[in-house]
Amino acid sequence: MTTDWPGEWLRGALEVCVLRVLADGPTYGYAISARLEEAGIGAVKGGTLYPLLTRFERAGLVDVEWRTGESGPARKYYALTGAGRTELATLAERWAEFADLTRGFVASSRHPANHQWLDAASQRESRS
Repeated sequence: MTTDWPGEWLRGALEVCVLRVLADGPTYGYAISARLEEAGIGAVKGGTLYPLLTRFERAGLVDVEWRTGESGPARKYYALTGAGRTELATLAERWAEFADLTRGFVASSRHPANHQWLDAASQRESRS
């Protein structure tokens, strides 16, 4: 199931999600994109994915290997390096913390007791 998430959300999570896909083993760009789409994260176009993979390569987070295809052209496979695994662990932990904080913040705005600060902010804006 694919949901059309706002592009800003996808861009914010793309690095950690691509590293997560690569943690399962070497793979190529189209397969990474397909995996993200299958997971419901969304479709990632090559114009977004391949520059990210190039940045990962330059940063030493992935190793690259060209492999001949069984029924088509050679494909560029990406595999996490030790530095890539470390980066994934760091980003995954930070992303989880951010997601928890965001979820808590958004959920708190649904409780009547927390509408006091929303009402006060609205009143300040209307006076301006």
